Amino acid sequence: MEARVAKRARIVLMAADGSTNREIGEIVDLHYNQVGLWRKRYSEYGLAGLDDQERSGRPCVYDHDDVLLLVKLVTTDPPEGSSRWTMEALAEEMANHGVPISASQCWRICAALDLKPWQVRSWMTSHDPEFWAKAGDVCGLYLNPPQNAVVWSVDEKSGMQAKSRINPTKPAVPGTPALREFEYKRHGTAVLFAALDVHDGGVAGWVTDSTRSENFVEFLSDLVAQTPEGLDLHCIVDNLKTHDTELVHDFLVEHRHVHLHFTPTHASWLNQVELFFSILERRLLRRGEFDSVDHLAERVIAFIKDYNRRAAPFRWTYDGRPLRAA
Repeated sequence: MEARVAKRARIVLMAADGSTNREIGEIVDLHYNQVGLWRKRYSEYGLAGLDDQERSGRPCVYDHDDVLLLVKLVTTDPPEGSSRWTMEALAEEMANHGVPISASQCWRICAALDLKPWQVRSWMTSHDPEFWAKAGDVCGLYLNPPQNAVVWSVDEKSGMQAKSRINPTKPAVPGTPALREFEYKRHGTAVLFAALDVHDGGVAGWVTDSTRSENFVEFLSDLVAQTPEGLDLHCIVDNLKTHDTELVHDFLVEHRHVHLHFTPTHASWLNQVELFFSILERRLLRRGEFDSVDHLAERVIAFIKDYNRRAAPFRWTYDGRPLRAA
């Protein structure tokens, strides 16, 4: 039974026991005048008086069939010459089907149904036949790492732009955000090779000019140099061709304690260092201004040093929820 109907029935029962309207109102949380109204309705109409009466107001203009027609249209191909539905085009097509309707009303119906033809989300599907085996290997390194080993999450952040504004940015003041001119000057780009210690949280970084295989091997050499002797290195990398060249194979033959683990194709999100890249982008690169590539490199390395002062490992949750810092 609906709660409101039960409340009205309780009013009738308490009235039959001799309670006053004020006493009943305090118990059922209604004004005593409202209590009197429902007692009167029951006295005149019996149980039927406890139901809601038809409310006055404008009748519904668009029935279920009209709404279903709108949904059918908006979930099919847009008009010829367009790549998406607009509310104006939807209203016009509805009129062609004998349902005159305004663009604003189309929007209201779409909003009520959580239909958003003006939005699109992108995704990328991995067709790697070894997806689950590779994903299991990477997740195993996160959740159950080998003994006497360090797990590094390795990747490159390419295309970091060193650019400065033509006129200086004005800092924020009360009531006004920071003001930055649109026009800027380019000074070149740089590439960051970074490795995240998965179980420690620290980051090793090196800024260079390109993602060449020679640079990747040199960065691996740096990781070997800063890893205590006697420990194996397990490096998680994506499928960039730089990571699978003859030069890299020769390096691995020479350093038998270094092991590369490849993520599935189109699954770089499995690589935890991407989380650090996101932090770097938001905190430094997106709004940073750099007079030269060297200046950019200095700021990035300084950011990494500061990040390492309070670095903590990410809590890996492979169940659909986003990763969070531990």
